[in-house]
Amino acid sequence: MFTQTTEYALRAIVWLAQHDDQPQTRQQIAEATKTPSDYLAKVMRALVRAGLVRAGRGLHGGFSLARPAMAISLLDVVSVVDPIQRIRACPLGLDLHRDQLCPVHAKLDGALAVIEKSFCETTIAELILQPGRVRPLCNALPVQLMEARV
Repeated sequence: MFTQTTEYALRAIVWLAQHDDQPQTRQQIAEATKTPSDYLAKVMRALVRAGLVRAGRGLHGGFSLARPAMAISLLDVVSVVDPIQRIRACPLGLDLHRDQLCPVHAKLDGALAVIEKSFCETTIAELILQPGRVRPLCNALPVQLMEARV
């Protein structure tokens, strides 16, 4: 349902949110997120153009979030690289379906609406700050799980 580009963009944003204290180079992000570096360059350009990420040049340059992770939703990221395409009119262009969607397309659009709402309501900060859950892009267990295993 979602493209590889969406996956790469989300990985990059999550990585930057987890390392908000210092800019990350494209190579650092690519290695940590297991994303092809050349493809990541394209994704990062899109995120910079959209105002979700800042790019700095020079010795201490790199990428960082342009806004706090709590102010960036999943929908913000997805909309930059692969917007959710809601079904507004009959994809077949049938005259009988001009005023309302058929049951098949109405159901599909309803599912897309649920995904869109969920993504809008979920921030990047929520994804990385859930206590007791496995952290994204990290092999280390959360402290609570480590303590429970001892």
